Amino acid sequence: MKLISKISIGLATSSFLIFVGCSTAQPTISEESLGLRKVDLYSEDKVIPDETKYSKAAPSTSKTIDRAFQDAPPMIPHDVDGMLPITVNNNQCISCHTPGVAESFGALPYPKSHTINFRPDTSLTKNGDIVKNGKIVKNTSTEKMDYVTINEMHKLSNSRFNCSQCHAPQSEGELVGNTFTPDYTSKDGAKKSSWTGTSLTEGLDTLME
Repeated sequence: MKLISKISIGLATSSFLIFVGCSTAQPTISEESLGLRKVDLYSEDKVIPDETKYSKAAPSTSKTIDRAFQDAPPMIPHDVDGMLPITVNNNQCISCHTPGVAESFGALPYPKSHTINFRPDTSLTKNGDIVKNGKIVKNTSTEKMDYVTINEMHKLSNSRFNCSQCHAPQSEGELVGNTFTPDYTSKDGAKKSSWTGTSLTEGLDTLME
């Protein structure tokens, strides 16, 4: 008799918990609504991504794209077919974007930051010691940035040759919704960077000639 009572109480409790669980269940999220696939995870043959359209406008004929945020690297608004990959010895970007030349093409000249090399002269001794700017160091990173150098090249620094590392063509398609609205810190922030002049090297007393 006691055993039957315990079984009855157990069943009643389980039924209550199931009822409560069902009444507070969260809405089901379908696989089709997740990510960019728009289909379930088992239908590879049905995955049709949205078409990506890059600008076919020739250089100097395209319209400048507003920057995504203050000081963001500007996007490439024109066709880049035949320009990639970019190497140290083959960089077609600088033929139009070099200061003094860019203006005649209606192009944006690369900024002063691209003519400065912040990397110290680094090498290894035969014993494996790290040498930075002629000094053997044990710790390659310090809070005071002791080994940061400011070497003004007066031309495009080789450390900046890979333009497409930061600058890329912008697709006209919209794979996902975007409601972000940039709040620029300067009035012309959509078109220009604020990293100019002394603002690049402020607080760094390691200028090299």
